[in-house]
Amino acid sequence: MRLPYAGRAAAGALLAEVLRDMVPQDPVVLALPRGGVAVAAPIAERLRAPLDVLVTRKIGHPARPELGVGAIAEGGRPVFDSETLDRLGLEPQDVAEVAGRERRELARRVRVYRGERPLPELRGRDVIVVDDGLATGGTARAALRAVRTIQAGWGRVTLAVPVAAPETVEAMRGEADEIVVPATPENFRAVGQWYRRFDQLTDDDVLGLLAAAGCGGTDET
Repeated sequence: MRLPYAGRAAAGALLAEVLRDMVPQDPVVLALPRGGVAVAAPIAERLRAPLDVLVTRKIGHPARPELGVGAIAEGGRPVFDSETLDRLGLEPQDVAEVAGRERRELARRVRVYRGERPLPELRGRDVIVVDDGLATGGTARAALRAVRTIQAGWGRVTLAVPVAAPETVEAMRGEADEIVVPATPENFRAVGQWYRRFDQLTDDDVLGLLAAAGCGGTDET
């Protein structure tokens, strides 16, 4: 696998080719916004599968928001990094206020991206969860557990990302039926280092990609 990827769309196109012969027919593709949507769009197109978002939010340290201690996904419960909490001397209740704020922001983004449209029916369907890469894997773990909860055991779950830290892939093995990652470089520091172009996407970018795939949101900001 030659890195870096030219951009998210190129990474998604390559990932689509890998997935083509690996997943059952008629899957649902769920992208983690924002970056995961640009990767998922060519996958959904190549597999002729419906595309939608599964909104997630990082739960940060109360005094250091950039330091993630957990994550939450729509349809699921907060998932905390127990090792990080232990290292910081924190309990889940110590970040309850932060988790509440992120839950409210998650609900706002769901309204922006999907409006009143519910998630696609997942029970009995195979689901491909897509992001643009895995560093710590916190938001992907929350997303996978949310999908499992919604599916109630009916259907397989595949996590598909173009690039990931190798130790994170190993830590995620029990969270999905299949993990598809074309590149797991050893000197992994951040997802963006493995893309030549890694612009930060906006809500409008996400809505444009969803509209092109036949999904719609709202004008709420």
